[in-house]
Amino acid sequence: MCGEGTMEFTLNGQLTRFEADPEMEVLFYLREVAGLISPKDGCSGEGVCGCCTVLVDGASRLSCRMKMKELAGKSLVTAEGLSARERDVFADAFVVKGGVQCGFCTPGIVMKAKAMLDKNPSPTRDEIAAGLSGNICRCTGYKKVIDSIECAAEALREGKAVAMPQGTGRVGTRHKKYTGREAVLGDRVFVGDMKEPGMLFGALRFSDHPRAKVLKIDVSAALAVPGVVRVLLAKDVPGKRHMGSITMDWPVLVAEGETTCCIGDVLATVAAETEAIARKAAALIKVEYEVLDPITDIFEALRPDSPQVHPMFPGNVLHRAAVKVGDAETALAGSAYVTRNRFTTQRVEHAFLEPEATLALPWAKDGQPGVKVYSCSQGVYEDRHQLALLLGLPNALVNVVQVQNGGGFGGKEDITTQSHATLLAWFTGRPAMVKLTRKESLSMHTKRHPIVMDYAVGCDRDGRLTGMVVTMHSDSGAYSSVGLAVIERAVSHSAAAYFMPNVLVNGTAVVTNNAPCGAFRGFGVNQSNFAFESCLDELCKQGGFDRWQFRWDNALTEGRTIATGQTLTAGVGVRKCLEALKDRFYAAKCAGIAAGMKNTGIGCGLADFSHAKIVIRAENRVELHHGWCEMGQGNFTMGVQSLVEETGIDPDIIEVLVETNEEAEAGMTTGSRGTSLLANSVIAACKDLKQDLASGRTLKDLVGKEYRGSWVCDWTVPPGKPPKPGYDVITHYSFGFAAQLVELDETGKITRITAAHDAGKIMNPTLYEGQIEGSLHMGLGYAVTEEFPYKDGRPVSLKMADLGLIRARDMPPMEIIGIEVPDAVGPYGAKGVGEIGLVPTAGAVANALCQFDGIRRTTLPLKEMKLLGKKNKT
Repeated sequence: MCGEGTMEFTLNGQLTRFEADPEMEVLFYLREVAGLISPKDGCSGEGVCGCCTVLVDGASRLSCRMKMKELAGKSLVTAEGLSARERDVFADAFVVKGGVQCGFCTPGIVMKAKAMLDKNPSPTRDEIAAGLSGNICRCTGYKKVIDSIECAAEALREGKAVAMPQGTGRVGTRHKKYTGREAVLGDRVFVGDMKEPGMLFGALRFSDHPRAKVLKIDVSAALAVPGVVRVLLAKDVPGKRHMGSITMDWPVLVAEGETTCCIGDVLATVAAETEAIARKAAALIKVEYEVLDPITDIFEALRPDSPQVHPMFPGNVLHRAAVKVGDAETALAGSAYVTRNRFTTQRVEHAFLEPEATLALPWAKDGQPGVKVYSCSQGVYEDRHQLALLLGLPNALVNVVQVQNGGGFGGKEDITTQSHATLLAWFTGRPAMVKLTRKESLSMHTKRHPIVMDYAVGCDRDGRLTGMVVTMHSDSGAYSSVGLAVIERAVSHSAAAYFMPNVLVNGTAVVTNNAPCGAFRGFGVNQSNFAFESCLDELCKQGGFDRWQFRWDNALTEGRTIATGQTLTAGVGVRKCLEALKDRFYAAKCAGIAAGMKNTGIGCGLADFSHAKIVIRAENRVELHHGWCEMGQGNFTMGVQSLVEETGIDPDIIEVLVETNEEAEAGMTTGSRGTSLLANSVIAACKDLKQDLASGRTLKDLVGKEYRGSWVCDWTVPPGKPPKPGYDVITHYSFGFAAQLVELDETGKITRITAAHDAGKIMNPTLYEGQIEGSLHMGLGYAVTEEFPYKDGRPVSLKMADLGLIRARDMPPMEIIGIEVPDAVGPYGAKGVGEIGLVPTAGAVANALCQFDGIRRTTLPLKEMKLLGKKNKT
């Protein structure tokens, strides 16, 4: 110590004097005072995510759980302070082995690995997994993280460099992830890392009740706080106040006289000179309510005498979807075997590691005032459209830049912080940052739909499926989000990857005062697949059928129809996926198997489109502009590889940019659309560029030229609707297929998950494997441990620790088998794999557990911890 209130410590090798509040959180100091961005705030001080891991005197510590007074006389090291040798080794190892996806958690994992390897230079895989118990990764499934740490350990131990793959960057190669090195080391900027001169900070005043009439909002105490610049209410919104990508029903701010619909509703937005001041002021806003009983049960909500939750949805029905093929009820009546059951799935949180954040600042175009917005969303062109309506401006005066985000999985499709930051920047004339705490994030964004499904499925004496009658009710929560599309997907995929000649399915999306539910990896298909695959095993039990052969016999093939009546043509890979698992299935002592399919693209009557623009800026700089979000899945890398495949341009000179001012629209990054639509539009954009290069012109000759290309699918129809003229019934232009096998030992513990996935064409094996491994982790959590329960319209818990996320030490071994059955529409035959990865998992796990103890479980999560080698909680 250097005197009262003053201390010294070493920060990344530099002696540092600290003369401020000794109770200051170390993470706050590192980010806001020292300006270091590699330590991330993923859990808002809960101490459960590990994103803020640093070294203190060589030991890994969570900087969000430390006070500055604890650093006196000590040495603190962040990823910025690692030696050049260590930075090279860790960056290269994680990029080569695929241990980095979105990158938000990765610097913290690197620091944990550094501490681990300093103590034990040769750890086993189990020791590495145990050492990562305090670090959450939502993207990778941990396998490639462990591979990366093993690789780094070997390089550091033996004093050698990490071997980098040699290749051209073309399609099909293990090309390095775009900006992967920067992500590993924490050098790549996320929205929450950004700073602007004169930047204000926003805070939101949320509703205290899920359903209450707002009588009065008193902001006087907030305005009296020194440092508060502006408080905005619903009456201040200059344009359209309700947001939504399908139905604009979700208010940015709830007005006096209106009734709240959920606990995540916002009543006021505060702008202040610091985040602490803004949050203090928001907490001082007083609200008078007439509190009403929330409507939280989907079947109560559908009663004729139930209060209407939202004025736009009479009867509390968001949407009804139905498909009918043949005569299902007659088919069931004539079936040799019929199984009937009710299946219930849970609400689940996305748990992306980066909480939502938006930076907006005043901007002008052609002398007209507008806003520029840095967004971590999944669709910047959708952001632009809705934010322009919010301000009452033309689209051209709102410029949205996509900043690579820290995971989304569907949870960053809807507008959250974007609208509030935009309003604050517009009204104050200053840059404004709005970022959510973890608890606010959990309260505000959408969740996976809970669905109650009544299934009746039949087959004949030879084990051929005959018909099914299904009724589904989803809890879409307070606002529509994409609940309409989710119930349509659940309905259209209700027979999974199998031929069902007679189908009658009715689905209803119900409005309640629970959390809004929206897009989440799988998009409703996970739920129906769990139910249907469970039914298949029950039919096999009744009829004494071989479970693998039953699936093979009934699997979709070219010429067979899916539940919507669409006849499949080329690219049906489900049988090849099943074949890849056959030997292991029969060799296993106890195993569950399931197959699945998932559409690529939005379909269902909506246009799928993508535009790309290539700009030759210099002989050593080529820009690729498009509208797709990068959230770890590899869209930016896919775009680069497609451009290289078409032109042979050096991938290292290609820069990927997503900014609406460049007019390369693509819609929302959802539905496993990215690979197929982006690559197809890049191929189209390369057509003239290829001709120019083939004529002998060099990039130097082409400086300043732009090349544009587009790809559009506009020939699909909603489930149950007649086909468009000149077409057969087509609800989706493409599908991915998969089969998964879950093996158990004599205690009921999962010993291996084997996943065979048809990608059509594997564009990048490292990214493909990473997508499937991450999906298996998420799917296993969905099956066994994860849920986000509500009671009386409120989350039971807002702690990240209570989400049920599976840690590295509890993940079973995974084997990924790549299957390539080319698609007729996809680029180079490719199909999307981001969502299909976890579609069959819950069904395979449930079937394995039933094989183990003979009990058919129909509710998720299964909560049988023996599957993970643990005891159930009492």
